[in-house]
Amino acid sequence: MKLSIVIVSYNVCHYLLQCLDSVERATLGIQTEVWVVDNASTDDSVAMVRRHYPGTLVIANRENVGFAKANNMALRQATGDYTLLLNPDTIVAESTLHKCLRFMDEHPEVGALGTHMLNRDGSFAPESRRGLPTPATAFYKMCGLARLFPKSRRFGRYHMRYLDESEPSQIDVISGAFFLARRQQMAEVGYLDEDYFMYGEDIDLSYRLLGTGLQNWYFPADILHYKGESTQKTSYRYVHNFYSAMLIFYRKHFARRHRITTLFVWPAVITIAALEIVELNGTRCLAAIRDVMRRFLPAGRREATRETVYFKGRDAALQKMLPLAEAAGYRVVSEFTDAMTYYVFEAEHELYEDMMATIKKAHASGLRAHLGIYHSTTNTLILPNEVIC
Repeated sequence: MKLSIVIVSYNVCHYLLQCLDSVERATLGIQTEVWVVDNASTDDSVAMVRRHYPGTLVIANRENVGFAKANNMALRQATGDYTLLLNPDTIVAESTLHKCLRFMDEHPEVGALGTHMLNRDGSFAPESRRGLPTPATAFYKMCGLARLFPKSRRFGRYHMRYLDESEPSQIDVISGAFFLARRQQMAEVGYLDEDYFMYGEDIDLSYRLLGTGLQNWYFPADILHYKGESTQKTSYRYVHNFYSAMLIFYRKHFARRHRITTLFVWPAVITIAALEIVELNGTRCLAAIRDVMRRFLPAGRREATRETVYFKGRDAALQKMLPLAEAAGYRVVSEFTDAMTYYVFEAEHELYEDMMATIKKAHASGLRAHLGIYHSTTNTLILPNEVIC
């Protein structure tokens, strides 16, 4: 077996099915096993996967055991030469896995590989490349120096923006959204640390792989992280889990060597988390105010605030999708507009590779467009912020 893919799922049924569709296309010609570990979803995820992808190996947990433990349940049974941890809200381009595996085969010194991740609007996701959150790197990020000097090799190491995103490069941390590694090395370092419930386990695993003498690399092959940016980072749960994970990582790997720094790190992390919660409350208040104001706008102005959908597909599919979009309050147009636009493709007749190329081109040209995908087999319209079916 060449490749084992592990996807941990929790209440993202339609995104998961879309991810599996892209994986099915991306693994043509590669001997692959696909594992879905479901953390007690209540949205019929397990039944849907078994119905539409009967060849998928499914572990259905009765409770949410967290990201690390769920991945390990499949990793310990995997048989592939390589293992890929993949988020369920991602889309993998058709050529990505072939390119990444070829690079790994040709570079035995590489222990793990990350890839070029796109945001929902076609922009480059900075978490595609990260440095280790050492005390110095974390300080530069928290105090704002990383933002002021993003291209600096010293101050900007957290997101390594000084590297060319179009070229392979050696990095420290591989994102858990797409974490390709050699199965043997994963087993030797003990898989993911189950002290982490969610977030931080990818940093910890990357650090332990580096400790074996292997290298972590970034490779410019496309995936799209469809939803994570717009959902998890705007919740109290995200703030709690993310900063708790950072404290676990620091205590585990740096606290003993940097005892004095520890006196400042803990209060700093807690302060930053508190500020994010305050900012989150403010953002929600502003959104509520905008919603109220829109009710009092003149009819013509109110119409201009509605989002639009440009559909690229067959007429038969459009006739099925049109009522879905209109019922959800979207306007379907025949060409792009300057307003916020969703460029919707019909999945069954387009390559994911071409969809990503189109949304990247739109972003590069300054067009405010997000990617949407219509699946005619399930009559489902998937947009970054919602699923319409």
